[in-house]
Amino acid sequence: MTITQIRAFYLAATLGSFTAAAEYMGLTQPTISELVRKVEDQYGMALFVRRGRRLVLTTAGQALMPWAKRLLDAELGADSALTALSTGEGGTVSFGILKNANYYHLSELAAVFREAHPNVRIRLLGQNSFEVADAVRNGTLEAGLLCLPVPTEGLHIQPLMRHEILWASSKPERCMRPMSLIDMPKEPLILYDARHGEEDPTRLQLTQQAQQLGVTLEPDIEVESVDAAMSLVSRGLGDSIVPQAVAQSDHFPSNIHVTTLENPIYDTFALVRRENWELSPIAAHLADLAVSMLLNKVSGEIA
Repeated sequence: MTITQIRAFYLAATLGSFTAAAEYMGLTQPTISELVRKVEDQYGMALFVRRGRRLVLTTAGQALMPWAKRLLDAELGADSALTALSTGEGGTVSFGILKNANYYHLSELAAVFREAHPNVRIRLLGQNSFEVADAVRNGTLEAGLLCLPVPTEGLHIQPLMRHEILWASSKPERCMRPMSLIDMPKEPLILYDARHGEEDPTRLQLTQQAQQLGVTLEPDIEVESVDAAMSLVSRGLGDSIVPQAVAQSDHFPSNIHVTTLENPIYDTFALVRRENWELSPIAAHLADLAVSMLLNKVSGEIA
């Protein structure tokens, strides 16, 4: 039983004739009759009897009627949902956002988007870059912002800009010159993003550089957020790396000193979506807005 057959049956029943149903659907009367007849032949039961010029439902037709209505209501609902999403008049959009979004002037993303699309529900998930990549790959998120490098299989990656990673210490003498990999282990090391460890793009770059020089970097303290790491650095419990945007923020601890790395590493930001997959119009608008806010507020764009 096809949706067209169900629609022909339902319209014939509600409008009272095959002719009226045909006019509504833009088909011929014999076509509507044939669509209904195929259903009747399939189940061996008549759906209508004629009384004068009107069609009257049989017992089988009466049994089918509520299910036909549900099916057509669902079809209409699906069409309405997708139409609303494509026009920005409704639906839900899911987008991955940088875990430290507030440092990259993205904390207002939801408010700005909601003002333009008050009827669209928004899911902004602040996650580690590996989590964002996996969620976009498996369809949990439509798109997202992340830091490279991440595994690129099944993803379309659009690099946007990069931001330098700095060395942070409460000891000013540790920041009088660029920090070398050889000198890093001389103080306890504090690293953030504990859950993902070496999968974190920033930590991965640092570890790879250290391995090339035969230096072992073992964190003495691991925490989840960069704010927690900076709090510990501020108390003199060790040194850490810190994104430039965090170090430049107004509430960065005043007793923490920063310097560049002798071998610079960068957070390279990118927009990611599934490979060979077009975003819905409303998701594309949210992605464009996020990229615009990021690039307009933070320097260091790359080609």
